Amino acid sequence: MVFEAKMIRKIKALKTHQGFMKYFKNTSWLLAEKVLRMFVGLVVGVWVARYLGPEQFGLFSYAQSFVGLFSAIATLGLDGIVVRELVKDTNRRDELIGTAFWLKFIGAIAVLLILGIAVNFTSNDYSTNIIVFIVASATVFQSFNVVDFYFQSKVMSQYVVFANVISLFFSSTVKIVLILNEAPLVAFAWTVLLDSFVLACGFSYYYIKNNSKFNIQNLTFNKSIAINLLRDSWPLILSNMVIAIYMRIDQVMIMEMMDAEAVGQYAAAVRISELWYFIPMVISSSLFPAIINAKAKSEELYYARLQKLYDLMVWMAIAIAFPMTFLSDWVVEILYGGKYNQAGSVLMIHIWTGVFVFLGIAFSGYLTVENLTKKSFYRTLLGAILNVLLNLIFIPKYGINGSAIATLLGQCTANYIYDFFDKDLSHQLKMKTMCFFPIHILKG
Repeated sequence: MVFEAKMIRKIKALKTHQGFMKYFKNTSWLLAEKVLRMFVGLVVGVWVARYLGPEQFGLFSYAQSFVGLFSAIATLGLDGIVVRELVKDTNRRDELIGTAFWLKFIGAIAVLLILGIAVNFTSNDYSTNIIVFIVASATVFQSFNVVDFYFQSKVMSQYVVFANVISLFFSSTVKIVLILNEAPLVAFAWTVLLDSFVLACGFSYYYIKNNSKFNIQNLTFNKSIAINLLRDSWPLILSNMVIAIYMRIDQVMIMEMMDAEAVGQYAAAVRISELWYFIPMVISSSLFPAIINAKAKSEELYYARLQKLYDLMVWMAIAIAFPMTFLSDWVVEILYGGKYNQAGSVLMIHIWTGVFVFLGIAFSGYLTVENLTKKSFYRTLLGAILNVLLNLIFIPKYGINGSAIATLLGQCTANYIYDFFDKDLSHQLKMKTMCFFPIHILKG
């Protein structure tokens, strides 16, 4: 009874705490949208995979992975940096957003040019390259994601949610229509571009609606701001490129070393495994301003919040991975059917990658706050190199299961093992290690 009374008092106190309720509502909006996206994406995505079959689904997934290798150039590592600057100084809002937009737009054009060169070094046929370029064109409209940075800094993510739900509705409806009309593979590639375009329109609408004094002429490009942003973000550009390598190189290597059907089997498993990655992204993006504010108040509060975030990330990932290990074959059979009979064993291995992905997303927030972005590059470079080497060794021996093992070991190395070799991260290593001990969490 005493315990229950204490819990009731704590809950009531939290309800009247303005700061907590502000971040709680913001997180709830993001979480609700991601859950909806997960559900709709799973239903429609599975339907698309069943319709296309392993080989064509493999080609579609390969195109997205191949573009993903270069998409970091379009983002320019600006996401966390721009949010940080908007939180620090709201008076520079228009210049920051305008400068970030033009930087990302230039980055998107650079991606298309680089892809034009890169495809010449693959074994792709003409139709595959067409799909690659249609998917890549979506990066141009992703420049409008700068609006998301503004709403993150203001903890007003409900407007981002509205825009995302609208784009999800349009793209999902179009995919269903394409399936019912037995459309070819290339038509599904166009839905990627459509989704990006509709989302850009939604972002623009809600940004203008929530800024009564909006004037497009104020969204100017400021050279000095651009230089300062790139000075902080260039390690993240390289880091994100390396992240893309060890997140997407597996499907590209499977395509080159095996075939499109093998990519389809592997991609089906990875889609289920990565389905949960929205959870750490939502929580981190929502709490990012709170972590920055905590550092300004006291180091003790700052590290206490960071430790709780690490604990939450790790045990959410374990709670997902443990049951999926035993249910993987059944889940794949229910969702994809008998054609994807190799995906279950891949899922059983790949699902544990989430433990280190969840932890790594939280850790990236710490590195951004501390302006230790160079370390992001070093750790991800180590993980990517290991991932590529292990893929070269394991794919010939173990097929697509070998690629799942390589990805798991690469993520573990980048987000945990690397800290053993960097004395500046010894405290972070201790905090991460504590996450795996439930006794520590219960005491906290």
